[in-house]
Amino acid sequence: MIPERVLAALLLEAGKRVSVSHIIAAVWEGEPPATALHQIHKAIARLRKHIPGGGEVIVTEGPGYRAVLTVGQLDLLEFQDGVHEADRALAEGRREDAVALLRSALALWRGPVMSGTGGPVINTAALSWEDRRIVAAELFFGLRLDLGEAGELVADLRDLVTRHPLRESLRGRLMVALHHSGRRAEALDEYRQARELLVEELGIDPGPKLAQLYEDMLHDSVQSAPPSSPPAPVTAPTAPAGPADGVDPASAERVGAVEHASPAVRPPCSLPHDLADFSGREDVLRTILASVHAGSGDEGHERRVRIVGLDGMGGSGKTSLAVHVAHRLTDAFPDGQLHVDMHGYTPGDAPLKPAKALETLLRTLGTPVDAIPDDLEGRVVLWRTLLQKKRILLLLDNALDAAQIRPLLPAAPCCLAIVTSRARLIDLDGAEWFSIGVMSPGDSARFVAATLGEARVRAEPEAAAELVRLCGALPLALRITTARLNYRPQWTLRYLVDRLRDESHRMEELTSGDRSVAATLRLSYKAMTELYRAAFRILVIHPSPHIDVHSAAALLHTSVRDAESILELLLDMHLLQQPDLGLYTFHDLVRSFARSLRGPSTQQDEEAAVERLLDYSIMATETACDILYPGRKYRPTGLPAYPGELPALKETDDATRWFDRERVGLAAGVDLGVRFRFDRHAVCLTRNLVFQLNAGGHFEEFRELSRTAVDAARRLGDLPLLSVSLSNLGVAYWKLGQFEEGVEVAMEGREVAAALGDRHTEAHSDSTIGLLMTMLGRYSEALPALERAIELERELDSPRAEGETLSNLSTLLEQWGRYPEAEEAARRAIAIDRRLGLPDKEVMATTDLAFALLGMERYEEAAASLARARTLCAEGGPPGDVALVLALSAEVAELLGRPEEALAHAERALMLAQSSGTPIRWAKVDNILGRLFLRRGAYDSAMELHERAHRTASAIGYRGEEAYALCGMATTASRQGDAAAAARHRAAADSLFALMEVPDERRSR
Repeated sequence: MIPERVLAALLLEAGKRVSVSHIIAAVWEGEPPATALHQIHKAIARLRKHIPGGGEVIVTEGPGYRAVLTVGQLDLLEFQDGVHEADRALAEGRREDAVALLRSALALWRGPVMSGTGGPVINTAALSWEDRRIVAAELFFGLRLDLGEAGELVADLRDLVTRHPLRESLRGRLMVALHHSGRRAEALDEYRQARELLVEELGIDPGPKLAQLYEDMLHDSVQSAPPSSPPAPVTAPTAPAGPADGVDPASAERVGAVEHASPAVRPPCSLPHDLADFSGREDVLRTILASVHAGSGDEGHERRVRIVGLDGMGGSGKTSLAVHVAHRLTDAFPDGQLHVDMHGYTPGDAPLKPAKALETLLRTLGTPVDAIPDDLEGRVVLWRTLLQKKRILLLLDNALDAAQIRPLLPAAPCCLAIVTSRARLIDLDGAEWFSIGVMSPGDSARFVAATLGEARVRAEPEAAAELVRLCGALPLALRITTARLNYRPQWTLRYLVDRLRDESHRMEELTSGDRSVAATLRLSYKAMTELYRAAFRILVIHPSPHIDVHSAAALLHTSVRDAESILELLLDMHLLQQPDLGLYTFHDLVRSFARSLRGPSTQQDEEAAVERLLDYSIMATETACDILYPGRKYRPTGLPAYPGELPALKETDDATRWFDRERVGLAAGVDLGVRFRFDRHAVCLTRNLVFQLNAGGHFEEFRELSRTAVDAARRLGDLPLLSVSLSNLGVAYWKLGQFEEGVEVAMEGREVAAALGDRHTEAHSDSTIGLLMTMLGRYSEALPALERAIELERELDSPRAEGETLSNLSTLLEQWGRYPEAEEAARRAIAIDRRLGLPDKEVMATTDLAFALLGMERYEEAAASLARARTLCAEGGPPGDVALVLALSAEVAELLGRPEEALAHAERALMLAQSSGTPIRWAKVDNILGRLFLRRGAYDSAMELHERAHRTASAIGYRGEEAYALCGMATTASRQGDAAAAARHRAAADSLFALMEVPDERRSR
């Protein structure tokens, strides 16, 4: 995966220097490992080795690398050049040339960019390229429509609309093509479909240009298909003024004084200016306006008091949105639009007192100073009395709490109060709250384009997308960065992005004048008590993408209930987010800010917190493993038991779900333990984790963690831990087809175990050595190792381990052609697995039995065995294991004359094998299915599968499958009439079989 993603990062920026930090971000989706830089260098070296002329294609340049490509080497560059040429032709009036150039450019596409490579950085760039493709396609079809083409465009346009159903410009072009083809009813129906989809998905009607096109079609006056445009604004409500009842005499006297002193003038408006480049937030804006509209009644009817609240983290753009909403509603509140900054979170300012805020509001309405009461109660009465006859919009910005703003709320039902606050004021009765999060990808892209200009974004679309990601789609961060770029026109987006990638200085980069993301977040931080500030600083140590209440309790050294209360308060303050019930996470910029608070003074607290988290993780994984892997050998950790609460893991499903959810964080906890020098914790946590990683098919992660554990055990000088870690690493190497490396570490593990008298680990190491020797075709060395392991495991009363080794022995004997002995070993393994209730182990032992029965041509019995295996893995299992069961089921079904069943199994097996993550399964499945297609006379497919199996097996030294692949290639070549190739493949196969000591009569299947 790493070399592929490195290459993808370089190709997506072909011709440009790509920094190492950018490549690391492309390779690892979360926190990169400590060895990231080393792994990138290795990947670059590997790419240079395998790419012809690799040293000239991938060149080192400063602190990064550049992909140097010539004309015709990269289709993306060819596409880009073709589009540029088309633009030039169009500018020169050569429309037909532009069409030809666009046709050639679009023909280069065969599917999504870097399909399957994955990762947020690469996926973002891929989406950008896809958008360019659609823009080019829109231009292409628009030009062809202008040139008089219509009917021949319908199929291609319909295909694009199906894949991009919300793109109104494409829908418009399809409507025009249908209309000009004489298919008017279908064209009108496309508009109906578009409208229904937009209403259902987004709650909006089609844009005015698409609507106008529809109207033109109704009147048969269509010229061209317009691009999409934003939906029309929601109409704001109106509300009449009415007489006030129950006004006290003192208030009436003051009101009279105010009215006498205030002749007819323009209604007061103290709103801040609306941003000229305000963009995005269309969904929430539409919802707020609709809510206000719903809160207004008909003339003469009583209306409820309306309070709209906007809460969100600092920098989320609450104030900008509230001001924009207020300006959109000015016509609905003709008696005035008033604004007060309550200074709830303002640097250097104390929160505004309600009495002072009321004085400001009353004076804004024209109240003479001597008519304003001195006491809060009097001011409240006067304020509410004045508003009884008015329709006023009140914007209370930056509120601290409900008590601060409650006296300011108008009692009149025709007024509207808009409140913004960092925290949701849940005790503000009657308010309708809207949480303002980060901007959506689409809104973020539009924001950047609006502030920087479309041309600048088009010049560096990938950098613009990464800028959004590094700013966490936070409006304040985006506004600061785009302002800096506008102020420094010589800076490129890529240059600023490279600066932002350095997290240690990111907060500095997100500062401009008196605006700063860090300063904004610090206000929320300072508003909390020290208890919550300390918790905020500690929680950022958590290595997982999310935090659950149990691990938080461990970090914070508190009960689960108290930990949840702390997490919920941080959530209310928008210093945490909640991706799912019971889970919490940091926004990227909040995480950067929290990390900036750490220093020497916090180190001791952090070390203690990490130790508690690791204690918890070891105990929780131990509990989960006891449920999921009964019969495994208990090994003391030498660590004190965790005294806190653990998750309620009682059933297999509970443990599986918990492991699946926490796997990434637990693995990151191993690295955290190493970083804080808790090596013993790292080794013990790894030992528990590898059980689940192996079962789930996460073999690369299994290998990397095992390597980390081996290094940690060596530093500790703890031979028992080293022995276990080496043994586990040997298994990981086997899963990944690194057999020689596996033999080396397994032998070292066996030597250490033997010296310690650790017979359990010695037996496990022998079993692993026997398995690895089997893969390498060294059967005569594998057999005694497996027999020693079985003898020790039986003596030690370790039935689970004995069952696994018996299954390994069956595999060896079957590949060696000793089918009756293979059958016996498999049946003994099955009996143990059933007795212990280990269905995942029984799947493979039952499959081993089927292999042995197939070798003896007992096809019906093999089919029955495989039916049992399929039943056992019906609810899932490692994809490679399931693929093997299905591939063998296909072969047996074919031999029994059930071709349709065989084909169904074969198709599923091929699909699963490629997602298994283990080459030993790829090679075996390909060989089995190669034999199937050979029997069917599909020689090209058979040869392709056997050749692929041969490449896979020879690359990892899997001698048995390498030999069988050569046999299959020989037979296929012979059937195709290529005697020379058949003889060559057969000779190579015989040479391998001779090394493995496989008898002549059993050298083909």
